[in-house]
Amino acid sequence: RIQVRLFHMPADTTTLPAPSIAAQLAAFAHGLTPDMLPAAVVEQAKLLMLDALGIALASSQHDFAHCAYRGLHALGGAGDSAVMGAFAPLPLRDAVLMNGILVHGLDFDDTHPGAITHPSASAFPLALGLAAQRHASGAEMIMTYVLAIEVAARLGAAAQGRFHDVGFHPTGLVGAFGCALAAGKLMGLDQAGLEHAQGVVLSMASGSMEFLSDGAWTKRMHSGWAGVSGLTATALAGAGFRGPSQPYEGRFGLYASHLAARGLNADLSLCARGLGERWELMDVAVKLYPTCHFTHASIDAALALRAAGLRTDEIASVQVLLPQGVHPVVCEPVAAKRRPANVYESQFSIHHLVALALLRGELGLAELDAANLSDPQVQALADRIEHAADPDADYPTFFSGELRVRTHDGRELRHREAAHRGAPGRPITAADIEAKFMGNALLTLPREQALRLLDALLTADRAPDAAVLAQTLTHSNTSGTL
Repeated sequence: RIQVRLFHMPADTTTLPAPSIAAQLAAFAHGLTPDMLPAAVVEQAKLLMLDALGIALASSQHDFAHCAYRGLHALGGAGDSAVMGAFAPLPLRDAVLMNGILVHGLDFDDTHPGAITHPSASAFPLALGLAAQRHASGAEMIMTYVLAIEVAARLGAAAQGRFHDVGFHPTGLVGAFGCALAAGKLMGLDQAGLEHAQGVVLSMASGSMEFLSDGAWTKRMHSGWAGVSGLTATALAGAGFRGPSQPYEGRFGLYASHLAARGLNADLSLCARGLGERWELMDVAVKLYPTCHFTHASIDAALALRAAGLRTDEIASVQVLLPQGVHPVVCEPVAAKRRPANVYESQFSIHHLVALALLRGELGLAELDAANLSDPQVQALADRIEHAADPDADYPTFFSGELRVRTHDGRELRHREAAHRGAPGRPITAADIEAKFMGNALLTLPREQALRLLDALLTADRAPDAAVLAQTLTHSNTSGTL
């Protein structure tokens, strides 16, 4: 008789290794479709792109824009990709760079507070240019833009504000990875290709904060270069070029090379958390002042004190409280901040900007001019402004600001803004953003044309061909200016 003995295999207690961050981001990008975006995300995306377009139009009349265009045109010649403003088209990569310079050029563009990055300045030029080249729909262009922001916001947040501490501008760093995935999505890369694109762009992502030393123009190009890097890396990956598989958590990955080597930590769990469930785009803050976002709450506080009746001839001294982490950017070195050498440098000076706000009662593009740099009243008030750490700051989630003013007769006046306007919990309205767009657009366009651009972008999700949309938004022509 045959005996049958039953054997019970022990349960397999081994687990497969967790997918890399690049694999998780690639899987999300590969599976994303326009209809997965909530209606609120689509509406907010269009408003943020409208804001970016208006800033680009305002930038187009400045010297830095014309210098950048001349340089790119000399290098690559004419092309067929639209450039915002009255510039003739350029080749795709040059147009992405140029449009990024225009959007970021006045430091008036949006910010994701947790990531401390300016996401639209890289995401919008990349999405607009590539979607137009491939004749994608407006809905696909918006999906591409949202994808770039979702990725960049998470990668920036993982650094917990520390990229700035070591002199790297996160807009250039994390924006490149967002643009690589966004470009790969439009180019139709498979998931493996999307992973390789992230690995390749690791060797391209860049952005130095050294511009703070003298108000140099290099920060203006970081967002556009992120778009160029993402586009280039994706084209290489799509052709089979291989990139490292762990560009984020690897031994020499983004966070190890930029932070860990200096003893700083990153929270890598944030890199892919909540993809498709929580939309970081909804936390992107639109600027109401053309200055570094770190200064906005303090400017609000200064304007509030002035509106309450404070006169500048009453002021003996001012102490500005800001998060400790922003001091190297907008507060130090004090002597240079009190005497900015040029307008661009003044946009990163808490001393100069608070003095302007207290003296002028408003702070827009008109107040940021060369005449105010040497104004004796501005300089004298800036000399009476000190800065200190805000012990109650919730940074980098919020960029707080508090003013403590001592008057000549011994009074102390205070006003605190725990968060800048546009931050989570302090939203500005669609009407505010549309009004800002019109204010910027009317610097270069007649009102009727500005309104046509506004309408075209706010209905972009219904556009059948992004190439037609791009031509409308940029009003570009082959006889544009150099």
